[in-house]
Amino acid sequence: MLAMGSPTIVRTGTSCNALLTELQQIWNDIGESEADKDRMLLELERECLEVYRRKVDEAANAKARLHQSVAAKEAELATLMAALGELNLHSPVQTEKKATSLKEQLASVMPLVEDLKLKKEERVKQFAEIKAQIEKITGEISGYSHLINAVGSLNLEEPDLSLRKLTEYQTHLRTLQKEKSERIPKVLDYVNEVHSLCGVLGLDFGKTVSDVHPSLRGTSPEQSTNISDSTLEGLEQAILRLKTERKVRFQELKDIVASLFELWNLMDSTKEEKSNFSRITSIIGSSELEIVEPGALSMETLEQASAEVERLAKLKASRMKELVMKRRSELEDICYKTHIEPDPSTTAEKSNAMIDSGLVDPCELLANIEAQINKVKVESLSRKEIMDRIERWLSACDEENWLEDYNQDENRYSAGRGAHINLKRAERARITVNKIPAMVDNLINRTLTWEDEKKKLFLYDRVRLVSILEDYKLTRQQKEEEKKRYKDQKKLQDMLLTEKEAMYGSKPSPRSSNSFRKANGYRANGNGSLTPTPRRNSVGCATPELLTPRSYSGRQNGYFKEMRRLSTVPLNFVAITKEDTMSFSSVCGSELGYPQG
Repeated sequence: MLAMGSPTIVRTGTSCNALLTELQQIWNDIGESEADKDRMLLELERECLEVYRRKVDEAANAKARLHQSVAAKEAELATLMAALGELNLHSPVQTEKKATSLKEQLASVMPLVEDLKLKKEERVKQFAEIKAQIEKITGEISGYSHLINAVGSLNLEEPDLSLRKLTEYQTHLRTLQKEKSERIPKVLDYVNEVHSLCGVLGLDFGKTVSDVHPSLRGTSPEQSTNISDSTLEGLEQAILRLKTERKVRFQELKDIVASLFELWNLMDSTKEEKSNFSRITSIIGSSELEIVEPGALSMETLEQASAEVERLAKLKASRMKELVMKRRSELEDICYKTHIEPDPSTTAEKSNAMIDSGLVDPCELLANIEAQINKVKVESLSRKEIMDRIERWLSACDEENWLEDYNQDENRYSAGRGAHINLKRAERARITVNKIPAMVDNLINRTLTWEDEKKKLFLYDRVRLVSILEDYKLTRQQKEEEKKRYKDQKKLQDMLLTEKEAMYGSKPSPRSSNSFRKANGYRANGNGSLTPTPRRNSVGCATPELLTPRSYSGRQNGYFKEMRRLSTVPLNFVAITKEDTMSFSSVCGSELGYPQG
């Protein structure tokens, strides 16, 4: 009934036989019939078979489950290997299937499956991180970064988790990161420029960049910054608008400040009033690109400057007549300094009369005077070279006058204080005086050239400068001729003195010798020449007068009161030494034969 095999089965069979023998002995003792014994033995055999059958079924089921588990693990292993791209791995079940039991097969494949599961989890994390970065950067570049959160909530299951696929994602990520690294500096430069422009214009930076894209404001650290082409284009457009606005405001502020300066000059505004707008006026000295101070071109700054212009304009209207008189006075001062005749149509008397009668708008009259001032300034620039030459000529004439005064000083060679200084100056003055004729000729030539270029006469205090110079040359020539005649007269005087000394053996007394010194306004010097006494004009003297432009500077209405002569006549020369001089009366007496004491 029982198969005999393994030791366990042998032991079980021995036990069953012993029990069966004991059971039969009990039945014999009881007196059971053979039929009952056979019946009970059959029942016992049937029950044993049922137990064995149940155990066999359970073992078969366990085997089937083991087969299923091994197959499932093999399938899972194959799937993991395919997903991870581990094609070089081989299943230990396939190689050891015939030599090992199912439990050994399952035990051999389980560690490999667990290792691959852990590897897959790590690989999935890598893919998830890379894909998240790719999606984030792609969203930033494409402009759909607001969809990142929705995408992140989806299952990032990737069927291909091989290293090849991971490398592809990494390569794609690096490409996107490079593009992002190239775009971010552009965006930052644009944002910084927008910030600077908004600061200068006094605009809300946050609102300006939010209008381009809300992410540019950077309110949340988790929020990604949009660096798409549309954002770059929006920033470029915003910068263009801000630069245009800056240009418009800068020009507007320049116009306002120009009006402000004009009104300040007209109204004689104090430094305190101007200091309130020093920040604005300093801006105008810079170029548009150099203005970086916050609020420099804000609407508040423009409104403040405009309000000051309006205030001064209203004040100007009430003081227009005073301003007209002031500007006319400035015109006359400029004309006086440049020796130009001012326009007679806007004199103080005429301007007052026109304003009081209402015949002319004070603003128009003021503008006319301003135009005259500008015209005079321009003309004075063209006359500057000639005016400088005139000043040098007049300075030479002053030196000539000083030299004449110096030559009349009898004590000029004394050892007094400053004598050597005057002596040196006299030497320089003689050199300068010798250059006067060349100065005058050069000045005439330059003036004629100017007149040819400008197609008008060069007037100096309403008199043509060439006429003044020609008169000066003529007068100087007459003066030289007068000197020559006086030298001839002196030669005659010397000859008469010599004859008298030969006849009477006497010398003129010092007292009588001084009587000739001022005869006819002349003085004789030690070298036989005569020097005119400056600014002493004897009545009825026929000796010509040297005239300079200052001699023509008298103006009507007492305007120019400076009167100046280079040198006046009669021509007085430095006195002759006392030993060689005699009175004019003694000379005449000697000619008549009267003795002199």
